[in-house]
Amino acid sequence: MRQSLLAPVVVMGVSGAGKTTVGTMIAEALGAPFVDADDLHSEDAREKMAKGEPLTDTDRWPWLARVAERLADQDYPPTVVACSALKRAYRDALRARRPDVAFIHLDGAPDRVAERLRARTDHFMPPTLLASQLQTLEPLEPDETGVTISVEGSAAQVTRGALVALVRRGLTR
Repeated sequence: MRQSLLAPVVVMGVSGAGKTTVGTMIAEALGAPFVDADDLHSEDAREKMAKGEPLTDTDRWPWLARVAERLADQDYPPTVVACSALKRAYRDALRARRPDVAFIHLDGAPDRVAERLRARTDHFMPPTLLASQLQTLEPLEPDETGVTISVEGSAAQVTRGALVALVRRGLTR
């Protein structure tokens, strides 16, 4: 029998960590909806990032509100969302409307992530913003429901590790 999600999951990390790829694979494996939070950015925020300008908290709060709204939407089953969620305060904002949300932090060596970013040609986020994201990143704290998964290995291996972690945490049935 196929496992299904009991609560929403946010696949988090810096740009280039593989959030969309792994998030899509997790959602597919669990028969859950998938949302890429990048699709919820305003056009102004996308343009700012495309110019190599890091977003400020002022830029991020309306976006995080849209992501939180989607996570809390009772018209959908628990959803897998790819969202950077770099700061504890951002994750708290996502949990404000849906306290049971779990986080999968995709973590990798900066050189490896930078290599992935340079290989992308179809994304608005330039590799030059990686340093600012790494500076902003606050790892999951012990009281946060979630797990950190290394991005070393194939997308299938990373996804398997994430799925095992979700089962171990009792977040699937």
